[in-house]
Amino acid sequence: MKYVSAKIQGRVQGVGFRYFTQHAAMSHDVVGWVKNEDDGAVSLEAYGEDENIDRFLEDVKKGPSRFAKVSEVDVNRLNGDPEYTSFVVRY
Repeated sequence: MKYVSAKIQGRVQGVGFRYFTQHAAMSHDVVGWVKNEDDGAVSLEAYGEDENIDRFLEDVKKGPSRFAKVSEVDVNRLNGDPEYTSFVVRY
């Protein structure tokens, strides 16, 4: 199992990015959360099988539409088992 945090920068707010991320997580059997940050970035934590996390992060790097533009994704490996039961959008 893999547990990661990520900060996504670029044009990622106001373009449906959090809901896209939630859908991608559910598609890849990943649990965790995603939220907008005050600096215009989006942060997330995700937990799942190694290959599912890898595929999920590849989707996140592409973004939801032609209106979104991901310029940077900073991923960090975390330790532990967060015991998330779903993937939620935090406000």
